[in-house]
Amino acid sequence: MPSKSNVEMLEKANASFEQANGVFLVDYRGLTVKEAQEVRKAIREAGGEMKVYKNNIVRLALEKNDLPNLDEYLSGQIACVFYHDDPAAVAKAVKEEGKKLKKLEPVAGISDGKAIDAAGVQAIADLPSRDQLLSMLLNVMLAPMSGMARVTAGPISGFLTATQAIADQKDAA
Repeated sequence: MPSKSNVEMLEKANASFEQANGVFLVDYRGLTVKEAQEVRKAIREAGGEMKVYKNNIVRLALEKNDLPNLDEYLSGQIACVFYHDDPAAVAKAVKEEGKKLKKLEPVAGISDGKAIDAAGVQAIADLPSRDQLLSMLLNVMLAPMSGMARVTAGPISGFLTATQAIADQKDAA
């Protein structure tokens, strides 16, 4: 018979997995309480949340939510970093905090319902953020219009340059 605390923890883990669009598993071995608070804050600012559950609870929650099996990665001190909107921003936060502290290391994750390894998490961290992608898309969409505006303004600009040159010649004479 499972203990009441484990049943409650499983319910919380199930809720976290249901609400999130994906999760990254990170090895947080060696983090002090203060460092863990800083990491949680950075992840929260990026639109995610870091929670620590027992590895067996994570296994059960993954199974209950029909998510890929990550048993091979669930050993040691593993934290779950859930993201809701922008996986790249959350992965970047994990990567930057890991570089800063030299203690936080991505192990695996689930993105778009598929299991990814540490290299996959790193690849997501290297992607531009959602805001950067939107601005890049906007630049691509506006490029033809701004080019058209320059082309249309070209003859008028040339005419004004020519008349200014004529006016300068008459003033000089």
